[in-house]
Amino acid sequence: IVTFLGLHQYVSEFSSINSWQIVTKQSRSLTLNLHNKNGQRGLKILGTLTVHAEETVASRNAVEITFRCSHLDNKDLFFGSYLFLSFYSFQDPFLRISRIVESGGAVPICKTEVVNNNLNPIWKPVCLTMQQFGSKDNPLVIECFDFNSNGNHVLIGKLQKSVADLEKLQKEKIGANFIFPSSRNRAHDKVLKGQLFVDGFCEKKLYSFLDYISSGFELNFMVAVDFTASNGNPRNPDSLHYIDPTGRLNAYQGRVTMDAIMEVGEVIQFYDSDRRFPAWGFGGRTYDGSISHCFNLNGGASGFEVEGIEGIMAAYGSALRNVALAGPTLFGQVINTAVEIAGRSLSQDSSKYFVLLIITDGVLTDLQETKDALVMASDLPLSILIVGVGGADFKQMEILDADNGHRLESSTGRIATRDIVQFVPMRDVHGEFLLNLIYYFKVYRIFWFRLKLPYQIVAIVSGALNDTAAKKYDLEGWFPASSTYRELVSCSNCTDYQSRRLEIRYG
Repeated sequence: IVTFLGLHQYVSEFSSINSWQIVTKQSRSLTLNLHNKNGQRGLKILGTLTVHAEETVASRNAVEITFRCSHLDNKDLFFGSYLFLSFYSFQDPFLRISRIVESGGAVPICKTEVVNNNLNPIWKPVCLTMQQFGSKDNPLVIECFDFNSNGNHVLIGKLQKSVADLEKLQKEKIGANFIFPSSRNRAHDKVLKGQLFVDGFCEKKLYSFLDYISSGFELNFMVAVDFTASNGNPRNPDSLHYIDPTGRLNAYQGRVTMDAIMEVGEVIQFYDSDRRFPAWGFGGRTYDGSISHCFNLNGGASGFEVEGIEGIMAAYGSALRNVALAGPTLFGQVINTAVEIAGRSLSQDSSKYFVLLIITDGVLTDLQETKDALVMASDLPLSILIVGVGGADFKQMEILDADNGHRLESSTGRIATRDIVQFVPMRDVHGEFLLNLIYYFKVYRIFWFRLKLPYQIVAIVSGALNDTAAKKYDLEGWFPASSTYRELVSCSNCTDYQSRRLEIRYG
């Protein structure tokens, strides 16, 4: 099935194929017709998809390359003037790197980010693995495009170099001229003034998550829960912390948050030797009458750790009956406490990585202090997952997430070494199956992806489904102790056909 990335919108599909159908071809390529869902009735060809097979050698070798260009041709045109002032649009260049395969075609393997309005761009370093480029002598096609939001990117120029050639450019500190291909033949290609430079070239080895685990590496899980008054009085049914006399779970205990705690914590605990987790609350009036922005969820005066995931849920239930909701919403102290733990572990040369889960409903009142704490934490073995519950404005959380490509900056001007925050707003994931699916994969894949944990997404074949599901997807993680993939979470939906058998309403 071919989908749009991000929203996974259905575009088209083709019938299943086997690898032998590709590798037995002389060209090792197979072109398939993409069609709609209508089957044989009203079958419509929507395009083609070419699949190419190539044997690769397993390798952990990789190269990190920093590219820049100078004197690029400006493909954008003059677009306006006002009060004797002229306005010009400069191009927004990016690079696309492709590998030339045995059949002679070029297969894209890497793309840089877009640098806006710049004829002399410098891109962030890109990492190419040996499995991508094959060997240092294999030819690569490097194309420079002017980005257009409609997808019709304009070619500025291209050139062909191997990884060895790129290393030579870096050592000799020289550039390579782009060419603009002629529509007639290669003899008429135009050599351009614009040049490609390699400012950085570094060879390195890539290590997998299992490499770290086998060498004694551990994961440690920490959680912090919002006890500010903006959650609402726990005795009010509208409160996110509502204590239901019937025992029904509230917004913090329910599917959204409990799943986040259970799924992240349950997997991490297999890589934690003592399975004891620090658990805090913040923004509440504690047992001694003072407002605390980092108190032990279990009520203990000194020990903040609880036993396993069940201990976290039990400590939350106890705190809800003994801690009064207050405020304001401050993250700084909780993050600094996690930073202290991670920093102490690092100073002791301990092989541990920490994951802090913050569950909150409100608007921060210490945004800059939180930024300062996160910038400090970016050098430590720590990642933070923020889960937003309720209907508050979470724009500040999106700032902390820094998914726009701009790393956080502290009050002293220091830039974060890396992005360590992932924010997930729960209000965006209720309702349609597709949105729920995105939510599941975003929450449950976050630390598997960030920490390079092996995982796979399995689409269950229709013949294996019962009458309660029309589609089903499983997210499976690799468990080294049993040397197998195990199901972490399963998503399914039903249509009118299944709803009649489940005796539920469909619409």
